Amino acid sequence: MRQFSYRAAVLCLVVLAGFLGERDGRAQNQLPPGTQLPDSEPAGKGQLTPAAKTDREAAESKMEQRDFAGARPLLETYLRKNPSDARALFDLGYVEDAEGHEDAAAADYRKAIAVDPRQFEARLALGLLLAHQSKFDDAREQLQQATLLAPDPPNAATQAQAFRTLAELDRASDPPAARDALVAALKLSPETPADLLLTAQIAEANDDPELAQTAYQRLLAGHPTAEMTSAATGGLAQLLIKEKKYGEAEPLLKSALERDPHDPALNAQLATALLAQQKNDEALPVLETLRQLEPGNASVGQMLADAYSQAGQPEKAEPIYARMALAHPDNEDILAGQGENLLREKHYAQAQAVLERAVKLKPDDGDAWSGLAFAASENKQYSAALNALSMRAKLLGETPVSYFLWATSYDNLHLSKQAQDYYRKFLAAADGKFPDQEWQAKHRLVALGGSH
Repeated sequence: MRQFSYRAAVLCLVVLAGFLGERDGRAQNQLPPGTQLPDSEPAGKGQLTPAAKTDREAAESKMEQRDFAGARPLLETYLRKNPSDARALFDLGYVEDAEGHEDAAAADYRKAIAVDPRQFEARLALGLLLAHQSKFDDAREQLQQATLLAPDPPNAATQAQAFRTLAELDRASDPPAARDALVAALKLSPETPADLLLTAQIAEANDDPELAQTAYQRLLAGHPTAEMTSAATGGLAQLLIKEKKYGEAEPLLKSALERDPHDPALNAQLATALLAQQKNDEALPVLETLRQLEPGNASVGQMLADAYSQAGQPEKAEPIYARMALAHPDNEDILAGQGENLLREKHYAQAQAVLERAVKLKPDDGDAWSGLAFAASENKQYSAALNALSMRAKLLGETPVSYFLWATSYDNLHLSKQAQDYYRKFLAAADGKFPDQEWQAKHRLVALGGSH
């Protein structure tokens, strides 16, 4: 039987810890309205009249005061007369963006780019907006174009922002490209705690755990903000768990949870580290807290149920499994866990029915076939037990327990030759570790007319 559902733990970490170190780059880095407006004249034909420039400048003055509602009608009136003013189109996009009208903002930014493809500000703003909308390929295209241009007026920090956002986008899919983008950003502006966090994440994605660990530790040593501390702690703990250094991750996570006991990701990681060390009793209260924080998370429920079952409290696991199986009837992992828990409760008929559903959904689960063979044997359905053992043998190596199940199933079906063969295999593998079953095997060999 499975000792712990690592797949459930991994799924839980994906759901709860996947955001560790994530930052909404657009929300943190978005250009303040009115502070990075280009100085150049619009790309349309001819020059603006002083009156027209005054109208646009009045709108930009309101933008600087964050009076976006007041800036909008001025820009709309101005653009009806000057539809090819790239700067004004960018301004209007910014107003829409600031007020949360993302589709309208994107359209205005694209119009500005169509008029002036070399306008850095519109490229960057559109790239940030598209990244925020999870349109990563389109965002990457705009940001790459932005890195080839320069802000007007020049602003190294804003230019670095384009590189940093590219690094964020590429950190998982293309770590070398992300590293190069971050290096380019650091040539333009000083390193920040966020850069250290990003360095660690890129290194981890690039399969360089040593560099990742160093960056996480540097970040923590620098006394960052509470948010950064939580992200760095979670990232370092996740790295240690991945390397199966559960004992090192445990104190780190416990210390972090003293500061933030309601962080779901940190609780999930601590539970994973404790369960991996078979500290089920310590893991249970952590998992209960986690279930309160994430009541609808099936992976959390499965981890809790697995822990109760492994801790010898299958009666507490049963209602959790039952609710999850009802909510997720096609989840093989939940069904397999429920079936094994029913075996611990000696509810063999129910266990067999549940495990039959599990292996139908996932025929390559050797542990589920093991449980099904045991349940069928206890239910005196020996042919079904032999079928389950046959399927199990294709996936897992034989053990003394599986040999004994083979032997007793054949014996009960009065297939004497096969039974004797497997009793002998069992005795050879048992090596004195299963005294009761060994005694039974020896006596059955005698009764069947064979020697042991």
